[in-house]
Parts: sequence; C-alpha cells; structure tokens
Amino acid sequence: MAFDAGFTHYDDPPPGELGDIEELRAGDRFRFANVLRAWIDVDDSGRITGSGYGGGGMMGSTTVNLGGLHYRFQAVQLPDLQRDPESGDTSVHFVQTTGGRTGLPAPRRVRRRPFVQWQAPLVWTTLSLTLHADGRSEFAMTGASPFPRHWVYDGDGQLSHKSGLTDFRDWYRKSFGRHSPWGDEDSPALVTVVETALERSLSVQLMHGAAKPRIQRVRAGDTLVRQGEPGTDIYLVLDGVIRVERDGERLAEYGPGALLGERAHLEGGVRTSSLVAVTACKVAAVDAGQLDRSALEELSGGHRREDSGQA
Repeated sequence: MAFDAGFTHYDDPPPGELGDIEELRAGDRFRFANVLRAWIDVDDSGRITGSGYGGGGMMGSTTVNLGGLHYRFQAVQLPDLQRDPESGDTSVHFVQTTGGRTGLPAPRRVRRRPFVQWQAPLVWTTLSLTLHADGRSEFAMTGASPFPRHWVYDGDGQLSHKSGLTDFRDWYRKSFGRHSPWGDEDSPALVTVVETALERSLSVQLMHGAAKPRIQRVRAGDTLVRQGEPGTDIYLVLDGVIRVERDGERLAEYGPGALLGERAHLEGGVRTSSLVAVTACKVAAVDAGQLDRSALEELSGGHRREDSGQA
C-alpha cells in the first residue's frame, strides 16, 4: 500500500555496468552495498607474503513523499564482519558480510510489551573472494537477507549474478537480532546468472506494452508449460528459479529477468520443452506475437547455445 500510494517507491533496476557507486548512492539507487576488495603480496618465487581487506559496507537511504514534501531517512549501518583471511599455498580466501537497518522504521508485532516495535528489518549480503598467486580470482555471494533482491558485480563493474528468490514476508517477520549474521545465523543465497541486454530490453516491452501482462504464481515443483502442448505465451521470470526440461532431461535453470517460451511461437505453436518451477515463482506472461519476431529469434538462438552446453 505504501508503494501504490506513492509514500515510498520501488527502486529502478541497477545498471548493467556499476559505474560510480557514490553517484548511485547519492541518487537513492540502492538500499545498501557490500564492496569487497582484497589484496595479496606475492614474491618473485610465487609465494604469498601478505594479504588484507579493502572496501566495506555502504548504506543508502529511503525517500518518503508526504503531502508534496520529500524526506530522506538514512539507514543505519552495522559493523562489517570480515573473517580472518584463509591462506593456502597459492591462494587466500576472504569473506565479508555487510549491511544494516533499512532507512524507514516499520511497525511489527512482538510478543512483549508494548507488542509493537518500530524497527525496520536488517538487510545484508555475505560475499567471498579468492585471490590466487598467479593472478586468478573467484567470487561468490554465499549468504543474503531474503529481501530485497541483491545484484552482484564483478571486479570490472559488470553485472554478473543476482539473487534468484525474494521472500518479503519471511524477511519482514524474522530478519532481526539473532536471525542475522550479527546474531547466530545467515541465510543461504540462491544465486542465478543475470539476464542478457536483449532480455532486459524485451522485458520492458513485455511489462509496458499495449496488453497488460498476466501475473501468475507457480508453486515449487509445478509445471508452468509442458512439452508437446500448444501455446504461444512468452514468460518473464519476476521471482524464483525455473528449470527447462526436454524429453525428461534437465537442460538449464533461469532466474529473475529471464524470458522463456519463445520457441513455441517461432516453431508452430507447440511447446518444445517443459518449464518447471525449482522454487516458488512469480512470472509475467503475454502472447509472444506482441514482441518483435527478429528479437525473439535472437533470444531463441541464445537459449539453444545454453541448452546444448555451448558458451
């Protein structure tokens, strides 16, 4: 209700390329950021002689509109949690958790007096980074609050992954105190590869085209479309993870932002594969005929490479 009334707003999707993170924060473009940087020293023989962390957490703000007035609530940052670097013979592993309390206090019921607490839930991510003596590196998001959605950028500032499932209800009720990394638990992160630039462009057309998309919820394990059945709808994954199967073989899994189902429209109106919900999902659907055919052909070509295991 607060979003629909204009009291506060949904964030625009972050850019595909990170750019100046301070500029994004000043523009109220994110709730918080976990900036994990690290370094290692390597001598002439390839032996690691030193290591350490850089970067840290950054909190955003929440802008509220009320009666023509705009007020920005600053979030509260909690101490960064940096594990001691784990050093091996040829690499060092770093793990960092950052986050805090979102900017706008929100009421929630509690079991003790006064039975209502005006305190926003916590948000966080846990990132890992491994630096090798030969210059290689690997990174991952290993934990995250169940809400909001988290975007992950690589060392060059390119969007690479995002969290595949959000759970507002669980986050709003439980993400406090001991139910957080500053207590005694973290929440595992379900991470998916990000959508392509073509999918981002087509998703805008799908959501804002002439026909209003149909929003559908799918339970984990249910089949959204079945191979061999008729159909020409194309689906945009809004939340959750969907698996593509053909002849009983599991081909690929896709998360938020992915567009699926275009081949039936391009190949005679019959589903060439099944779409099965790996988690609870929310999808938006329109008839594929509303989208540009040449763009759908390009999208289908990319899916064929992914389904066959090609790069």
